[in-house]
Amino acid sequence: MEMAGIILFIIGLLLLLILITFLLIYNNLVRLKNNIQKSWANIDVLLKQRSDELPNLIASVKGYMDHERTTLEILTKARTEVLQAPTLSKKAVADTMITQALKTIFAVAENYPTLKANENFLKLQNRITALENELADRREFYNDSVNIYNIRIHSIPDMIVARMMKCTDEQFFKVSEEDKKIVHVAMKQ
Repeated sequence: MEMAGIILFIIGLLLLLILITFLLIYNNLVRLKNNIQKSWANIDVLLKQRSDELPNLIASVKGYMDHERTTLEILTKARTEVLQAPTLSKKAVADTMITQALKTIFAVAENYPTLKANENFLKLQNRITALENELADRREFYNDSVNIYNIRIHSIPDMIVARMMKCTDEQFFKVSEEDKKIVHVAMKQ
């Protein structure tokens, strides 16, 4: 009888150890998934802040940049797409369009000394540049979170729990090669 008791104790201990391991892995995967959602929410907030600044930027450069209407139209269209994008990948595409159009506007502004001297434009340029830098940091953090999560759901023993939870890979914040192409705006003199 003593041997049966020892075996039952060992089996019970192993089951307890398996249960504790399962719970630890489960909680860790939930934490990682929540980190991804939080980091995406942080990106979304910055995208909204930047989008809120764009009409002011467009208004401040409109009078100076009559010949760069294409860039302003691209910026306006991309802003609308960022705000209305239903998926992460569509937001990423629109975000890239905005970033490229902003680079073009800031580069073209060099040709307009009165615009470069405009205090409102300079404030907006500094604010948007700061938001762009923050966005780059947040995108990196988001992609790091996604990478850690995706590795964990494919690693043993986490994979077992992940399959039970029906976990799937999360998508990185990235843009297709086609969408990365720089939009060239011809400057008319």
